[in-house]
Amino acid sequence: MATNSNYWEDLRKQARQLGNELDLKLVSFSKLCTSYSSSNQDLQTRNRSDSFDPSQDNMVVAMTTEVEQLLAKLTAVNDKMAEYTNTPGASSHNAALMHTLQRHRDILQDYTHEFNKTKSNFFSLREREDLLGSVHRDIESYKSSSGVNNRRTELFLKEHEHLRNSDSLIDHAISIAMATKESITFQRGMLKSIQTRVTTLANRFPAINSLIQKINLRKRRDSLILGVVIGVCVVLLLLYTFH
Repeated sequence: MATNSNYWEDLRKQARQLGNELDLKLVSFSKLCTSYSSSNQDLQTRNRSDSFDPSQDNMVVAMTTEVEQLLAKLTAVNDKMAEYTNTPGASSHNAALMHTLQRHRDILQDYTHEFNKTKSNFFSLREREDLLGSVHRDIESYKSSSGVNNRRTELFLKEHEHLRNSDSLIDHAISIAMATKESITFQRGMLKSIQTRVTTLANRFPAINSLIQKINLRKRRDSLILGVVIGVCVVLLLLYTFH
């Protein structure tokens, strides 16, 4: 029984020692990834084509391997502790042993989660920066090999944007004209209805027939003036748009 107890205590010591080593390694790993990100952001402002420092890259890979090895060792110790709880000699203390084992399993799970999260964030950042660096190199290569073509492309893009703006103004002017047309058509229908009623009254009362004719002449003159004004406004708007 003493031998089994000593074996259990040795396993607990190994688990605590590995946990302490893992805690220090994970702190150092997190700091390395953070400083790695900051240094590369500064480097990108100077030259994105060399985004990542190979020496720092090797350091991250080496520390990743060390942490994975420590996690594997701690997992093996936890497995041995689980096997020990199933031995006949440990049945009398099984509740306390299971509580200790579960605590060490939780610690291992926390370390694993923290390590995977830090590693995933780092490699996601690296993949994104590699992609941006590749795009930046392609752009720089294109600019250096076809400076004149780039200038022409910029001019074509500006002209295309100007044409798009002109199309938008024309569409807006057409919309206004269509709305004006619908309004005039509606008003004309109302005026015809009124005119029919007034004509009926004029036929009944010949004395006001001459007054109605004067009103009709003035209405035609006002319609003609309104049409001329609308036409001039549309022409001026089109001239301003294509100027």
